[in-house]
Amino acid sequence: MGEDRITLSHGAGGAVMQKLIAKNILNRVSGVKSDGDIEIPLEDLEDAGIIEGIIFTTDSYVVKPIFFPGGDIGHLAVSGTINDISVMGAQPLALSLGLILEEGLLISDLDKILDSVGKVSKETGIPIITGDTKVMEKGALDKICINTSGIGKRSRHLDSNIEEVKKFREFEGKWLLDSNLREGDKIIISGSIGDHGITVLSTREGYGYETKLESDSCPLNFMISKALEVGGIVAMKDPTRGGLANTLNEWSQKSKVNIDINENDIPIKEPVIAACEMLGIEVLNIANEGKAVMAVVSEKAEDVVEVLKKTQEGKDASIIGEVKKGEEIVILNTSVGGKRIVDMPIGDPVPRIC
Repeated sequence: MGEDRITLSHGAGGAVMQKLIAKNILNRVSGVKSDGDIEIPLEDLEDAGIIEGIIFTTDSYVVKPIFFPGGDIGHLAVSGTINDISVMGAQPLALSLGLILEEGLLISDLDKILDSVGKVSKETGIPIITGDTKVMEKGALDKICINTSGIGKRSRHLDSNIEEVKKFREFEGKWLLDSNLREGDKIIISGSIGDHGITVLSTREGYGYETKLESDSCPLNFMISKALEVGGIVAMKDPTRGGLANTLNEWSQKSKVNIDINENDIPIKEPVIAACEMLGIEVLNIANEGKAVMAVVSEKAEDVVEVLKKTQEGKDASIIGEVKKGEEIVILNTSVGGKRIVDMPIGDPVPRIC
């Protein structure tokens, strides 16, 4: 397909998508002035925008298949939007739910998806307060697409978290942003990587790994709240499309730092390792839907890991590296004693992952 056409890579969360956003989207829709105070504008490319202290995010879900071990498109959509607000250091308040349905979709499948939506909403206490439903002709889309938007407010623990940061180094910001990393900060991952991507791919293609794995799709707002209580967190991200590699490269470029990570410290399950080796996929590029990556001042890193390990979502948390001065790249210290650069992925190796 020529350069004048959209490809699956344009939605896969890596360098191709970043180029599309910069060249074709931002210059046409950003820069509009507002009567309100825009604290985090669109062009900052954070997980959410902030205006007048209100956190706002939106995301659309086209995962294939719509049901997979550990979740479905509804569970994924609500959890993902909650997480995009939470990683900014905010408390989610309410969600919207937009449904685009294909003519012929089984009502029983729709019911299952909406049961998942309702379950996450009830468990987190975050209500859905508005929505929209549209139907398209059979063959015009693949069963169902979901858009969820969310609003939130500043977490009650964010200010105390920042005060903990200031005990150990300068910190001028008000929010947890990609540009906040400084030399000496530690990098923490809340659990094993690659579970979601390999589960979805295996379910789609019938590789058999879905019998040993399930998606990590889950809301992280309670776990993140516990971590903020400890304090010392300067940045946070859920490594979805483009995986851990994409997240760390975004941090490196926006903060203008070198990030050094250790392969032996990154939690990865054996079926994920086996699948990646068989398929020739880089595990660092695979999407996750229930993990958080945190940059934490070194003096508080062990405390944050300790409290994460006490939660179900963070029981496999680990410090995987640190921030250093130097070129704006990500370096992996390999298990065999070598070093290699971890590039920003061109795109997620598994299309339609969320």
